[in-house]
Amino acid sequence: MATDAHSGSDGASVDEPVYIEGADHLEQVVDEHDVVLVDFYADWCGPCKMLEPVLDGLASDTAAVIAKVDVDDNQPLAGEFGVRGVPTIVLFANGEQAEQHTGVLPEDRLRDLIEGYTE
Repeated sequence: MATDAHSGSDGASVDEPVYIEGADHLEQVVDEHDVVLVDFYADWCGPCKMLEPVLDGLASDTAAVIAKVDVDDNQPLAGEFGVRGVPTIVLFANGEQAEQHTGVLPEDRLRDLIEGYTE
């Protein structure tokens, strides 16, 4: 079965961000991959736009799956994670939430965060 970049099917590497369509979709992506970095963002958020190319790069050159959750389209999901500001980054390792950070983190810090759970 080929990997669908949208759903992350078959557990293989996903080289571009996966846009999450709700709680069930997020749960599926987290269950199928060892390390998932979730970006809770909003289209109107300037810092979120600055972070976007960084996350695109991390998606293509790290073992983690980068998942993106639009807080305006997924308010209940954002509420479930206590998202009070965007961007908020939530890292899952082996199906469990391991880290949560609000605000823009530099690329090297995000890379270190991912690599801490993928090695």
